[in-house]
Amino acid sequence: MKRKAGSGPKLAPGNGTGLADPGGSRSRFGTAPRTGSTKNNGVGDASRWGVRGMSKVHPMRFALLATVAGTAMLTAGAAIAADDSIVTQRAETQVAQAAPAAAAPAAGDGLLEEIIVSGFRQSLQASIEQKRNATQIVEVITAEDIGKLPDNSIAESIARLPGLAAQRIDGRAQSISLRGLGPDFTTTLLNGREQVTTGNNRSVEFDQYPAEISSGVAVYKTSQSDVIGQGLAGTVDLKTIRPLDYKERVLSVSARTEYVTNGKLNSDSDEYGYRFSGTYIDRFANDTMGISLGVSHLMQPTQIKSARFWGDGNYPGGGTQTDPWIIGGGEFRANSQTLKRTGVVATWQWEASDNFTSTADFYYSKFDDVQYQRGVELPLFWSGATLATAGRTQEDGLITAGSFSGVKGVGRSDIRTTKADLYSAGWNGVYNKDAWTVTADIGYSSADRKSSRFEAYYGTGRAGTGATDTIGFTSAPNDFGWQLTKRLNYADPSLMLLTDPGGWSGGSIGTLDQNGYLNTPTIDDELWSARFDVKREIESNAFSAITAGVNYTDRQKNYSQPEWYVVTTANVQNPRAQRSVPVPASSVLKPTDLSWIGLGDTLAFDPRELLANGTYSLVKCPRNNCVNDLAYQINEKVWTGFAKVDLDAMLGEVKLTGNVGAQYVHTDQSSTGPAIASNGSFRLRTAGAKYYNFLPSANLIFTMPNEDHKIRLAASRQMARARPDQLSALSTFSFNPAFANNTSIDFSPWSAGGDGNGNPKLKPWVADAVDATYEFYFADAGYFALNTYYKWLKTYIYNERQILDFTGFDSGTVTPRIFQGYSNLPANGNGGDIYGFELALSLPFDMISERLDGFGLTSSFGYTKTSIQPNPGDPAQPIPGFSKYTSQATFYYDKDGFQARVSANYRSKFLAEVTGFGQSRALRMGKGETIYDAQVSYEFQEGSSLEGLTLMLQGYNLSNEPFTAYGRGDTRLVERFEDYGSRYLLGASYKF
Repeated sequence: MKRKAGSGPKLAPGNGTGLADPGGSRSRFGTAPRTGSTKNNGVGDASRWGVRGMSKVHPMRFALLATVAGTAMLTAGAAIAADDSIVTQRAETQVAQAAPAAAAPAAGDGLLEEIIVSGFRQSLQASIEQKRNATQIVEVITAEDIGKLPDNSIAESIARLPGLAAQRIDGRAQSISLRGLGPDFTTTLLNGREQVTTGNNRSVEFDQYPAEISSGVAVYKTSQSDVIGQGLAGTVDLKTIRPLDYKERVLSVSARTEYVTNGKLNSDSDEYGYRFSGTYIDRFANDTMGISLGVSHLMQPTQIKSARFWGDGNYPGGGTQTDPWIIGGGEFRANSQTLKRTGVVATWQWEASDNFTSTADFYYSKFDDVQYQRGVELPLFWSGATLATAGRTQEDGLITAGSFSGVKGVGRSDIRTTKADLYSAGWNGVYNKDAWTVTADIGYSSADRKSSRFEAYYGTGRAGTGATDTIGFTSAPNDFGWQLTKRLNYADPSLMLLTDPGGWSGGSIGTLDQNGYLNTPTIDDELWSARFDVKREIESNAFSAITAGVNYTDRQKNYSQPEWYVVTTANVQNPRAQRSVPVPASSVLKPTDLSWIGLGDTLAFDPRELLANGTYSLVKCPRNNCVNDLAYQINEKVWTGFAKVDLDAMLGEVKLTGNVGAQYVHTDQSSTGPAIASNGSFRLRTAGAKYYNFLPSANLIFTMPNEDHKIRLAASRQMARARPDQLSALSTFSFNPAFANNTSIDFSPWSAGGDGNGNPKLKPWVADAVDATYEFYFADAGYFALNTYYKWLKTYIYNERQILDFTGFDSGTVTPRIFQGYSNLPANGNGGDIYGFELALSLPFDMISERLDGFGLTSSFGYTKTSIQPNPGDPAQPIPGFSKYTSQATFYYDKDGFQARVSANYRSKFLAEVTGFGQSRALRMGKGETIYDAQVSYEFQEGSSLEGLTLMLQGYNLSNEPFTAYGRGDTRLVERFEDYGSRYLLGASYKF
């Protein structure tokens, strides 16, 4: 369908993307663009919609390509700007009140050319226009149409922006890194409000937010004083629809089916899934009241071939010819996951008068994830197995092939579940009169997550009994790390018994054997917020407005992780016998196929069924013997006062806009948790800290006489709060009565340490940051940008040996002479920096030739370097999520209803956050990866009997790029290899 530029789906002038200004609108339908002025009066006007990315297997090649292309565009700039046939809309909008993908142009803009603005190009044009008018350095994504972001998920869309990268977890893009900093350093807002999280950290799991019910995303790369809850790396603001931005009733529905190419790895799983969504928007009461309602539901299967290698250092040895590395052992599983998620979003708007607007919004997400994990663990070097001399090969300090005899395998038939409910609600009221605007906002966000990991073991007999196996191994870094051979049949239910083949109980539960393990972490997170601010527009030669306000948040996060041993009921009834029992025949499922790594079929059953039918019983895990038996509560009360001055001045022929301001943040944090002695006794303790941070910020925008050229400078102090698990009062400690009479701390009876210990007095990461950006805009969807940035870390967090006060800790019946001792706890350090640059290019090919109308390219390249020293005196090390290089590219065609896109995302090696033992956090060096996606769709045009119908086909991870982690800096030493397969979706949408 052809429309006048910006006419879109009959929107009212305003914010169809839902990028709402916290300060509210200036008129009934938002602040109209002001001709002849580039003043931007928005509060939090920060919606800069960035281009999508560029991905190359060799990132430096694209760096050169982007630079050359950008230089060419700069050279052609004068001619392009003078070309009357290329008309771009100069709509001046508030960034937070930015125009939607199809906002109506302001009267007098003189736009006469009729162009195609639907679909991806419409989204791209709107994104670039909002980026152009932003008062921060921001990247933006706009929905192509109602209920349609340009990608399969929000995280996948975000990962295409310059300087951003996504980590796949269970095959889904889930956590985001920004400018080399991992998800812990980026905060996420929903409609400008802080959100809780379903994990035991601060990073949002983006798969909780359906893409279909989001109208857009803004990623703020620089700080602005009226944006609350900003991160050190940046801030992601998810936006929902504002109904009064639409002139007419809208009803849109969509449905898709999907297929994963790895097939059904477990017989009780699925390879086909589905998703559907619907959106309803309408206006009432003489167009002064509007509502929107969006619903999304999906059932998404994921099939993962997983190989993990373990042991002390994973690969023991020195890596030399005389002391070569050798595979220590591993676990090999077929993981079948089924995710069911339902999302609901609703918004009510009421323009009670020309001076007052009220908006209430609600969001709910229900998340239900079940994953079967079946396979076998094989302890090799780290066991009593014998490495054969015959047939062994060695290359460059690694034994690349050989065999172990006497291997006692541990069969696994596990299940992992996650259920989460996420709520978010808020109300915003805006009153404006003359030059004054008063805004009040309240918000609530909560998350309730219950997960479980149920492990079930089987083998030929308990430790020291039963048949053993001979396992051959051959190095295959690109094929699951290693290929194996075996002799035993791990699918034979008469040979494979429910037992403790590894002897993992270690006698900790007396005469009972550990036949499995169960933990059930629970997270409750709740946040209340309230905000009040006043804005005064002023007329001067330098300033346009002053804003001042206050924000209060009260957050409480609870975490607990009960743990049990799984034993056979027969063993409980007869403790010194019945230690190995067969799986009931009625519970045996079709075997799981591990032939992809050479292990053939393995036994499969559902351990929940064995617990229900009485085959299994649970025994509470002794507290002093369970790893990460965590329980703690975190409380944070934060007051933020802020002020901002908007700039509007002329420096000769150069126009200066932007803002300067500051936040004063007072934090009162505390935590309650158990102090657990080595004998299992514990006492609850509460500790905390009060502190403040002063966070100044400045965003300066220099618009050249040729308005297509802009230079942006920004400077600010930024912070990121510590992870909740780092702030917890949980502590494991030891008390040695033999040293009770010592007075020297070096011989103190007290000591503590461990990965689970927290420090409630921990302060945030703090950095001083500067940014400089050059931007050149051309054509309708063209721009080139060079962004540079530098962050000096004033404080950071690392583990340090420090003196801890043990007053109140349990010392039994002994009274020591001192209550201080050494502990290894998170601490605040200082020093180090992060710096880099980003290149971004959006190039519509019709500016090269009219014959290429509809074709285009969006691309970006990012480079980041760090010198952070996690421990003083140690060499610089990467921080979680850090990639030195990132690049993205999307080639597209969009014309007359037909769309086709091919995208590639690249990131270099990075320190990945993965799930470790007992569902604890673990870090592994992830190998660089390139992900290829493609989409094709057709929208029936105006006049067709099928007008409103769109057919679509999408493909993700087309090259089946695995997630690979390795150790010791050698990619042959694979520690994790996960094959996700490709995913295809076929569907349709219809808009009434």
